[in-house]
Amino acid sequence: MITDHALPQSRFIPIRKNDLFKLLLADDSNNLNSTLFKQYYQLLDNRLHHDFHLLTSNIKDSYATYDPDTSTLDFSENHDSHLFFNKFETLLDKANYELINSNDLANALEKSSLFKIKLHVNLEDFSDKFIYYRGSSIREESVSSFMGLYKRKIRFINYDRVILCLKYSDKYDSDTIPLNDNLSGNIFIKLFRNVPKADLEMLFPNTRIGMRLQDKLLIGIPALVSGGVVLTTKVGTSLILIGSLIGFWLGISNQPVEINTTSIMVLFAGLAALGGYLWKQFNSFKNRKLKFTEALTRNLYFKNLDNNAGVFHRLADEAEEEECKEALLAFYFLSNSNTPMSTQELDQAIEQWLYKKSQLKLNFDIQDALDKLLNMQLIEITDD
Repeated sequence: MITDHALPQSRFIPIRKNDLFKLLLADDSNNLNSTLFKQYYQLLDNRLHHDFHLLTSNIKDSYATYDPDTSTLDFSENHDSHLFFNKFETLLDKANYELINSNDLANALEKSSLFKIKLHVNLEDFSDKFIYYRGSSIREESVSSFMGLYKRKIRFINYDRVILCLKYSDKYDSDTIPLNDNLSGNIFIKLFRNVPKADLEMLFPNTRIGMRLQDKLLIGIPALVSGGVVLTTKVGTSLILIGSLIGFWLGISNQPVEINTTSIMVLFAGLAALGGYLWKQFNSFKNRKLKFTEALTRNLYFKNLDNNAGVFHRLADEAEEEECKEALLAFYFLSNSNTPMSTQELDQAIEQWLYKKSQLKLNFDIQDALDKLLNMQLIEITDD
């Protein structure tokens, strides 16, 4: 049973910065000068916008060499992908994304998919792979079983945002990629929304779709039954004729087999019936697999938010909002207090206020907020 205790507290503040400013301004305990507070908010917003514009430009320069969508010539002298990854991880951290480590990823890939599909991912195709998420919640959905005759409710962990960053190795399996391009050396970045933890494998570009045991039984059992009928009614005579011929040729039987027009017609009719039956079962398997592929494609279409360099702009905007909200909250509670506050007192006051407004238990990044105020020389710290 999945409970809310299984979720780590998020650093993400699910309130727009303009809405947060209005909530603080209208707060019952607010004793600040609204004009001065508004000026501070505008100056803070402008300062962070300038800083993140520089950061985004820097990351774009580092990514240019590895961008699979680029339409410009590459004059970069530095081809160290680790330099790009370090800068990208800094941006992700500022946007309050959390890393899904290799153990968590392995556990997620082992779990049964909620999508009713058996998925396989070969992680060896990638020399570097990073998955980050932001925001998680417990969701509940009804799942049909036994061909829709029975429904049961399941609870699962859902990620609000997921970012997948992949660099192909030199020896990737080209059969999983429907392109003729050479993908080695490129770095692919994908941003998705509302992804169940158990379905992370569907985000990978080299995912192979298989069939679950129940799907194989759904096709296999009727195939065996109808196959038995075909063998006994339409192919039986042909099998007896073929067996008699083989037995006579091998010397097992001394009884000669008479081959005439009728026996040849029976033989070909039986083989045609057998071939038609096998082709029908093969098509049944292919059509069911195609149905799964179509459902997976449709699902990913609505979950995909952005790709490659476009992710930077969205991330930079989100990171700028998060940094602004953190600095705004810390400045407000310090300025609105009649006495100095310790780091712990400030952290608790902000988290309690956020819970009151959002009904969510958040892990406010107090140290990051204080570092920004210190950098702007707006606060002093003495013995915590």
